[in-house]
Amino acid sequence: MIERKTQSRKMPLRAVTFAVIAAVLAGCGGKPPAPGEIWDPYEAQNRRVHALNTKIDSLALRRASLPGPVGRAASNAANNLGLPAAVVNSLLQAEGEHAVRNSLRFVINSTIGLAGVFDPAGAMGVQEASTDFGATLARWGWGEGAYVELPVLGPSTERDALGRVVDLVIDPLNFTLRGTEAQVAAGVKMAGRIGDRQRYGDTIDSVLYDSADSYAQTRLYYLQSRRHELGQTAAEDSYDPYEDPYHE
Repeated sequence: MIERKTQSRKMPLRAVTFAVIAAVLAGCGGKPPAPGEIWDPYEAQNRRVHALNTKIDSLALRRASLPGPVGRAASNAANNLGLPAAVVNSLLQAEGEHAVRNSLRFVINSTIGLAGVFDPAGAMGVQEASTDFGATLARWGWGEGAYVELPVLGPSTERDALGRVVDLVIDPLNFTLRGTEAQVAAGVKMAGRIGDRQRYGDTIDSVLYDSADSYAQTRLYYLQSRRHELGQTAAEDSYDPYEDPYHE
């Protein structure tokens, strides 16, 4: 009886969340910048957030340490937890092959790979088709909008920031994991972020601590990488210093 009451209270909350998202989607759209353009009308605020993020990185993520194999296992498990949402977005993008591939990868790594700690699917040639709701919006014709830097989460755009919110709502695991399971999943994602920070440590350090203007460098690399990922640029060597720990 108590469980039914709890579920009935959650349903209106979900309905309200979907209604708010629908209103946002219907009422606004990102400004599509010209090729190569950087649109940053919130630069003053973004720089303050960037300073905060850099401080958090220097005091926490940069100092955190996991043994190499543990960090890699944490990254694998965290990436595995993101696959169900990737399946949903693949379907929304009408990418049936990607949806099947991500589903198969999730099943293999969740079972044979011990909840994603290992990556037997990759060894079998079943690679992830990485995607998110920001990419779905881009497929639907939304421009990226202004560049924004989010507290803790790092660089983004208006479109991708909205995409992060929607990804939380449409992720099937958010409907299935409860209590201790949900807490464990959150812990795995944090451990995965630490593992990725170690893996890409040299690159991130060079951008955040060795650049004359770390904010401008972070913004440039993020936008180059994201546009390349979405097929909007043919840049061969663009990369995102926040690729694993912040974007996926």
